[in-house]
Amino acid sequence: MAVYTDITEVELGTYLKDYAIGDLLSYKGIAEGTENSNYILHTTAGFFILTLYEKRVERSELPFFLGLMEHLAKRGISCPLPVHRSDGEVIGELAGRPCAIITFLEGMWPRRPTAMHCHEVGVALAAMHVAGADFPLTRPNALSLPGWRQLWEMSRERAGEVEPALASEITADFALIEREWPTDLPKGVIHADLFPDNVFFLGEKLSGLIDFYFACNDFFAYDVATCLNAWCFEKDHSFNLTKGTALLAGYQAVRPLSPAEIAALPLLCRGSALRFMLTRLYDWLTVPDGALVQKRDPIEYIRKLRFHRQIASASEYGAATP
Repeated sequence: MAVYTDITEVELGTYLKDYAIGDLLSYKGIAEGTENSNYILHTTAGFFILTLYEKRVERSELPFFLGLMEHLAKRGISCPLPVHRSDGEVIGELAGRPCAIITFLEGMWPRRPTAMHCHEVGVALAAMHVAGADFPLTRPNALSLPGWRQLWEMSRERAGEVEPALASEITADFALIEREWPTDLPKGVIHADLFPDNVFFLGEKLSGLIDFYFACNDFFAYDVATCLNAWCFEKDHSFNLTKGTALLAGYQAVRPLSPAEIAALPLLCRGSALRFMLTRLYDWLTVPDGALVQKRDPIEYIRKLRFHRQIASASEYGAATP
């Protein structure tokens, strides 16, 4: 459930007076998502999304996230647009939380992604990378190697509660990844969380990208690796080469990967799998049942990590090797 902060109709109606979006007709919480409280608003002007930012999102970082949406939209990327208040600002406060209202994006996310979906995601990701090239703000990736190490140090002693030998296994992963992680690949603004529930489709056409609250500056190919992990594995945790080939072909039709990026894909996929395993592991071990943060089983990404350890070449993901 992704409604952690309740709001009343009276306080919402009062808050909306600062926006030129018509009168409130109805509102309801959105059950999907894990980080923030989200409501869909129906007003006389149409539909909008209200997001209340919870404790995991720093208010100081909101100008980056919201400014990026505006920047990308101006360059042809279909994504929600922040709605400006009467004072020109896009960040307000409601129920003791910083908040923003964004435009409503039509579409549904694919519950069972196909190769067609994967190709469209590759195209959209590359277009986003190109469009963000001149975005003036920067944000370091808080969930890169130092952040992973911090999560692991807070989780390692209890990792055996998930699997008995997990601590030694992940310690070995860290040793290799920290030693070999690249330092000089092409980089810029990345989405960093482009899972299927953050991509909307209308029929077979991609209608837009949402949820930019992990966006940051990092390697473009790391974003590609995250998408390979998120889109190209089946329910039984097997990698679907057809989907991987489609995603990479879609991406390279817009922004060709360099030989160095292609060579680094196996390690980047392994690192991305480690990142998502660690955030899941930390929550799994530390967040009490019934708490506000939605917990996801880390086992899925432990299995993906094990798959990537066996990969010798990016061609095994469907990449055309140089």
